[in-house]
Amino acid sequence: MSLIAERPEAGPARDYHFPAVVRRPVAGGEVVAAHLPGHRLAVAVLILPTGAGREPVGAPGVATVLAKALEEGTLRRDSAAFALAVEGLGTEVVTALDWDSFQASVQVPAERLLPAVELLAEAVRAPRLDPADVARVRDDEANGLRMDWANPGPRADAALRADLFGTQLRIGRPLHGSPASVAALSVDEVIAFHRQWFGRPGTLVVVGDLDRLDLDALGVAAFAGATEGGPLFEGPLEITLHGGRRILLVDRPGSVQSTLRLGHPAPPRTHPDYVPMVLAATVLGGAFTSRLNHLIREVRGYTYGIRSDFGLSRRFGRFLVSSAVQTAVTAPALVDAVGEIERTRTDGVTEPELAVARSWRAGGLSVELQSPRAIAGALTTLVVYGLPDDYHAQLRQQLLTAGEEEVSAAAARHLRPEALTLVIEGDAAAIRQELTDTGLGEVIDSGELS
Repeated sequence: MSLIAERPEAGPARDYHFPAVVRRPVAGGEVVAAHLPGHRLAVAVLILPTGAGREPVGAPGVATVLAKALEEGTLRRDSAAFALAVEGLGTEVVTALDWDSFQASVQVPAERLLPAVELLAEAVRAPRLDPADVARVRDDEANGLRMDWANPGPRADAALRADLFGTQLRIGRPLHGSPASVAALSVDEVIAFHRQWFGRPGTLVVVGDLDRLDLDALGVAAFAGATEGGPLFEGPLEITLHGGRRILLVDRPGSVQSTLRLGHPAPPRTHPDYVPMVLAATVLGGAFTSRLNHLIREVRGYTYGIRSDFGLSRRFGRFLVSSAVQTAVTAPALVDAVGEIERTRTDGVTEPELAVARSWRAGGLSVELQSPRAIAGALTTLVVYGLPDDYHAQLRQQLLTAGEEEVSAAAARHLRPEALTLVIEGDAAAIRQELTDTGLGEVIDSGELS
């Protein structure tokens, strides 16, 4: 009697139809909407082309502090009055920040969406920004980052980003800043960032039963107080790959594990190879059945998990492999990981692997895009990355029909094992010589980098 079960085969993908996209200019901005007949809940997202990429190089984290300070009341209401007004509608104003955009959203029953958007716009366009409140939010954020950075991972991520993109560019520093950069922010810098960028009208995404919603009224409410147009989202940055591999050591004395971050720059989100790139990364390390996870977790037993993906924004992208392994197996795990990347680039993918990746990605898309908030997130993707309105209607079919030759070609073009930066956060004294002996690249202490 065998205790080993056969892996179930992937089933046929079910049909999925993304709702039609409606666009209209309103009050100097644009409303982008999707109709969900019969839904009682509605979602609105105000998007400004004002992400962390707009921050001054010397002030990483200023947009994050500003986003959190928006919760501290408005020019019309103090923080308590604003909180009561929001709670009275049964909602909350949720803010989010990425490299390309700032977003603020609400989700309420459809009949309450207009007053909820009015409150959202009030918070974004006319925040109180009392200096004492801003200073407290800044200090809280800096303390939160200090606690986060005490854990393995953030320092390795920061070292990799700095090496791939250079600290002379804002994208070469962490998305939300570092404990030191946030602590050093002045209240005036936070207020100035709001004054400079939050006057743009932006785009309002609306999802719900459009028969019960007035898109023009919602747009007028969202764009009230906006005084400036543009600039719009910017184009791709020119990023140069390194001429060879190198290993960066982030010392964590006495650590019993090593945190691994392997990466190199990649194309931006709008690259025509996006779908085959995603599928190639899924075969390599994007799923539990991936090559990396099978070899380094299942065969070697070095880790609980290892993943790879292409993280892509509007202006740049990066390929990343991340894991954590015991200190004693740091070097062999690194050799195996680089070897799998090289094999995938050289040999491509197989049809059985690709069939699993296609089914998983397409099936996940169908499951994910069910709720109003998920549909709103998909529309936000269209706005931020400048994608066509039928993008999501076509994406599932593109995932299902991508062929072995196409995905293998994308792997050959966009996996660059010879240009990898290999960041290891761990006990440098215990692993330095073994890393040198791998011959994977020059070993550099991260403190040597400017």
